[in-house]
Amino acid sequence: MEQESQLTRLGLFDARVPRYTSYPTAPHFKPTVGPDDFTRWVRAIPEGAAISLYMHVPFCRRLCWFCACRTQGTQSDAPVRAYADILLAELELLKANLAPSVRLSRLHWGGGTPTLMPPDMMRRVAGAVFDAFPLAEGAEFSVEIDPNEIDEARMDALAESGLTRASIGVQDFDPAIQKTIGRDQSFEITAQAVRMIRERGIASLNTDLLYGLPHQTPERIAESVQKLLALSPDRVALYGYAHVPWMAKRQVMIPEDALPDAHARLRLFEVARDLFVADGYDEIGIDHFARPGDGLATAQKAGLLRRNFQGYTDDQAQVLVGMGASSISRFPQGYAQNAPATGAHVGKIRDGRFSTTRGHVFSPEDIWRARMIEALMCDFEIRADEFIRDHGFTPATLAALFAPIKAQFGDMVAVSGAGLSIPEAGRPLTRIIARQFDAYDMEAKGHSPAI
Repeated sequence: MEQESQLTRLGLFDARVPRYTSYPTAPHFKPTVGPDDFTRWVRAIPEGAAISLYMHVPFCRRLCWFCACRTQGTQSDAPVRAYADILLAELELLKANLAPSVRLSRLHWGGGTPTLMPPDMMRRVAGAVFDAFPLAEGAEFSVEIDPNEIDEARMDALAESGLTRASIGVQDFDPAIQKTIGRDQSFEITAQAVRMIRERGIASLNTDLLYGLPHQTPERIAESVQKLLALSPDRVALYGYAHVPWMAKRQVMIPEDALPDAHARLRLFEVARDLFVADGYDEIGIDHFARPGDGLATAQKAGLLRRNFQGYTDDQAQVLVGMGASSISRFPQGYAQNAPATGAHVGKIRDGRFSTTRGHVFSPEDIWRARMIEALMCDFEIRADEFIRDHGFTPATLAALFAPIKAQFGDMVAVSGAGLSIPEAGRPLTRIIARQFDAYDMEAKGHSPAI
């Protein structure tokens, strides 16, 4: 109770803060970054460099009410096929502006529901990507798979195209909760999808689970976790549900009076976390879990864990290129986001131009602040030697930067000549502590609860 009292005093149960999958965060992107900037940054990628590629497919058969992603419903394959043609045109445009022999470190298809694509389309898109880019050593190809929108033929197409990692959104297995969030996905149909993945020798399985959903209780989330453990995923992302109906209009369908309060959310997280740890998973950052030997666990032990728009990653590529409507790219120079509306994005690509509509150019200060925030989110520590070596800090300037944070958070942070770290008791506050290194104004309602 004493620890919870401290967490209450320090704002854990009231604060709304960024998830820090980028810095600065997307609400701070401006329309001052456009297609010419994107083209110039692409052309600056050195010959032979390894990059990551994200392809966004914004279509779903049904729109889940809890989801805040950029998606649209379709009952026909026609718009999906037309959109795939645009992805191929965008790929050709990208290839034409890249230096020779740029390699692929990661390829990820997200959405939306990428597995809406028919088998022939999956093969065509994957083939075009791999024809354009040779694979770097240890390259991975991952796809978000909806168990309701996968079958043997599509699974064959993905496996034959080189899929190495599958990702399944579970959210919760309780039928009453699924009904309340507009997500009908039984354990049986999920297990069937996992069987298809494993039978084809696909090496790794990621799953997502949400806490803080309407009607969730410790008993219900424990049952969902136990069912998920029966499927033996290699990685689990345990995200807090963010109820933001002013941003994601479909969330008005979710009854607010059924949502657990902040104290209950913490208990839900702790119940799920304890079950994953008891089953042998390593804790990764603030909200991921991985089997020992998985790439995330290995990267964490080596100090190589990173954070990007997909969450935690072991990918070390300096460039992430986002393709498709609303996708965000990260370059050493800054962020660039494609037109969010599918029609606007399609129109630009058809005209032979990238669809960048906004972004952010990094300042030198952005770069060191971003790294400090990432270090806290990944490793719970900011190492003084790194910032003295790489960013020109002195021990005195670091001490001055850390002093007010120590004064505010007390024993929930540790400060010494080695740097600043967050001990176990303070880790629920990680995003709030990271916020202290964020120099940008923040409108709290645009972000998710701190727990």
